[in-house]
Amino acid sequence: MASGFLIRDGLPSDIPACLALDHTYQTDFIWQVNITENHGDWQINLTTQRLPRTVDLMHNASEDRLRQALPRQQGFLVAISKDDNDLLGYVALYNDEAHDIAWMQDIVVSRPYRRHHIATRLLNVARAWAKEQGRSRLMVETRTQNYPAIAFCQQSGLKFCGFNDHYFINQDIAVFFCQSLR
Repeated sequence: MASGFLIRDGLPSDIPACLALDHTYQTDFIWQVNITENHGDWQINLTTQRLPRTVDLMHNASEDRLRQALPRQQGFLVAISKDDNDLLGYVALYNDEAHDIAWMQDIVVSRPYRRHHIATRLLNVARAWAKEQGRSRLMVETRTQNYPAIAFCQQSGLKFCGFNDHYFINQDIAVFFCQSLR
């Protein structure tokens, strides 16, 4: 691991390095969503389920999402090594003025550099960016299968605030976490 890292605004030239990072993660758990409708009443249960074995999954990186985060009114931040300027991770944010929300769709740290507080620092800088943009809330989306991201959100003070059962292109379920910035 590099002796330290910096976080700076991302550039178009950073996108290939971001896409080349190791976006895989392992999990032993998922969030299971059960929806029951009974005579107009809805019951929704989210439960943590242990998987029969550890699975390797992949965060779906998107060049289009990163390019959309490039304009000045959006947020694209990268963590780089102080020693050699290697790209270690990134976050992509979208400024939703109409709803007064900063949306975080991507927060990625390459596998060899995880557990070195890079994601925490990226999140803290993302919060500061959202405040600078005048947003009152930070919203994070992730898949129910990305239990490490769910745990990270919860440990970082974000609260579960909803889900969408066909949110992603592949129809995966998204769960949303939010934090007030005021």
